[in-house]
Amino acid sequence: MLYYAAVFFIIALVAALFGFGGIAAGAAGIAQILFVVFLVLAVAGFLLGLLRKS
Repeated sequence: MLYYAAVFFIIALVAALFGFGGIAAGAAGIAQILFVVFLVLAVAGFLLGLLRKS
């Protein structure tokens, strides 16, 4: 999932470079959502891993 966030971030950078503001904003929004989902799942996995070892 972090890979897809990075891909959308690169798409947003390229679109912004060429002046496609709407596409850049959309890709940046998608990248931000994917990154937040990744962080939530990573923290949940870390906490579940700690609980299983107890």
